[in-house]
Amino acid sequence: MKKSYIDPALAPEIERATLRRILGFMRPYRRQVALVLVIILSAALLDLLPPLLIKRVVDEAIPEGDLRLLIWLAAAMIAAPLTADILGVVEKYFTTWIGEQAMMSLRTQVFDQFHRQSLGYMAALRPGEAVSRILSDVEGVGSVVQNTVFDLVEDVVVMTTTLIAVFVLDARLATVGVALLPLFIFPTRRVGRLRKQLKRQAQARKAELTGILTETLSISGALLIKVFGAEAQELERFKAKARQIVDLSLQQVLVSQQYQVLMGLFKNIGPALVFGLGGYLVMRGEAQLGTLVAFVTLLKRLYAPATSLAGLHINVVVSYAYFDRIFAVLDHVPTIQDAPDARRPDRVDGHVRLADVSFAYEPGQPTLVHMDLEIAPGQMLAVVGPSGAGKSTLAMLLGRFYDVNEGAVLLDGQDVRGLQLHWLRAQMAMVTQETFLFHTTVLENLRYGRPDATQDEVEAAARAAQIHDLIAGLPEGYQTVTGDRGYRFSGGERQRLAIARAILKNPRILILDEATSALDSHNESLVKAALEPLMRGRTSLVIAHRLSTIVQADQIVVIDGGRITERGTHAELLALGGWYARMFREQMGAGA
Repeated sequence: MKKSYIDPALAPEIERATLRRILGFMRPYRRQVALVLVIILSAALLDLLPPLLIKRVVDEAIPEGDLRLLIWLAAAMIAAPLTADILGVVEKYFTTWIGEQAMMSLRTQVFDQFHRQSLGYMAALRPGEAVSRILSDVEGVGSVVQNTVFDLVEDVVVMTTTLIAVFVLDARLATVGVALLPLFIFPTRRVGRLRKQLKRQAQARKAELTGILTETLSISGALLIKVFGAEAQELERFKAKARQIVDLSLQQVLVSQQYQVLMGLFKNIGPALVFGLGGYLVMRGEAQLGTLVAFVTLLKRLYAPATSLAGLHINVVVSYAYFDRIFAVLDHVPTIQDAPDARRPDRVDGHVRLADVSFAYEPGQPTLVHMDLEIAPGQMLAVVGPSGAGKSTLAMLLGRFYDVNEGAVLLDGQDVRGLQLHWLRAQMAMVTQETFLFHTTVLENLRYGRPDATQDEVEAAARAAQIHDLIAGLPEGYQTVTGDRGYRFSGGERQRLAIARAILKNPRILILDEATSALDSHNESLVKAALEPLMRGRTSLVIAHRLSTIVQADQIVVIDGGRITERGTHAELLALGGWYARMFREQMGAGA
């Protein structure tokens, strides 16, 4: 993935504290950086030798007929640039090593930081933003470290050493050569802005093309296109966007080529003027021919870095912006994290209580209001109610994916905010309506919550979840790859795989969030059979849509508008004749 484009006009202001932090970021690689700087200086000095050697050939060896000196100078003219090129290979290796190490370190830190954040933080991100930070922005930082920084240093060193050399050779000719530098600087900055603008437009079109590809080549998108027979329509949409990219690419090429023609003209003007003035001075005996030849050779080394440095401001601002965006992620303090004195109890009984809990995802929009619930160890509490009533929020609070605004969630009498997060979630397993499977083997998916499980333990969990026979009947058995998000399996099969995964984890507390609501009757019966061994002896919080699945619950609560409106057993709620009784009769009638 290419690094994302950053508009220099929208880049943040450069701050000294951030610059110091960037320099500190390079501290682990300071020895390699120092070596690269020595190599750059050494290579720059070696590249200065051939023009100076040419001067001696023209002014000394040839006029004096000194064959021995001529041979030594010619050999040196080969050895110096060859050594500089070898040093360049070493420099490129170390700059690449530094850049790759920096990217690996940053990617690891950013990846870990994202997974430390709360679900609320992740939900607020734009689609693809986290991936863009880890891949594109870190790629931009790597490019800064690997190219921009060291290219800048190299340009400064080359330009400085060359300027010193040309003024030492002849100050009069050097003044003429330096006077031409603005001809390289001003067009470079203007063309650079235009090229970046075109590049930004091209990347925007490519992003839109990527969106079309992502939508139309996904399984769901491809199915929709075939159902409506929209292949030709989508092809035309794709071609139109592709044509826009072609047009922008051609504009970029034209701008680049026109710029190259202009730069070529200026590069020829400089030597021509120097040859004119220098030739006149040689004719008058005020300068040596070797000096003139050496000077013109060096002049080409002066203009190239000057052109690069002309776009220095844009490069520095854009480079800074990549670091700024990465640091913004690394500096974000997770709202859900371990307290300094977080505890890790030796045992867990599974006694759960929500004590006067109130919670809101957004200020002023309460989801739960003064909620009091209690689940005794080994008991099953079922939660029902209309959509948007706050049922799934209970599961999120129990697993501490969010923290309550008021009240407390207690496990065995201890506030979950005072328990170690990793320990707390290790005591729980959750099976949701939408089962997520990784694009890997069935075995690895089942072992996800317990990587050290043996093959026999995995198969025992699969048998308990009523899914072993199906897995064993596959051509590759437990080594079968599930496909993207488990698309090789039906909804009911994915649910049973999720249940097997939860059984293998052997949690003390089980959370079922609409685990059977999207299944047909046959799959529902299979999943219910798989849930029986999973729920046996465990504290269970079951959020249900189909009321027939919770008639055996020890306690049922109805939530509406974030409040408990009914509470009791199945029989008690039927006798109450409220929302639960009405919905149960409607569902049973619909089933009949």
